[in-house]
Amino acid sequence: MSVILIMIPAAILLAGIGVWAFIVAAKRGQFDDLDTPAIRAVFDDDDVPSSTANGEIYAQSSTGSDAGDAGGDAHSV
Repeated sequence: MSVILIMIPAAILLAGIGVWAFIVAAKRGQFDDLDTPAIRAVFDDDDVPSSTANGEIYAQSSTGSDAGDAGGDAHSV
């Protein structure tokens, strides 16, 4: 029975912290735009460069050249 005297105030305290965090986030505009992040996921803007600034082209090899590579599936850049 004495455990309940600790758990109820602890639960009320945690609930109060959660409500306080929600109010602070709402006041700072955290929940203003809920549509743009969902649309941004559709448009992939991450383009992989095919060459470096000096014109070298990256090549990936299916056989690893590392001495510690036992599987042979490491990619060298």
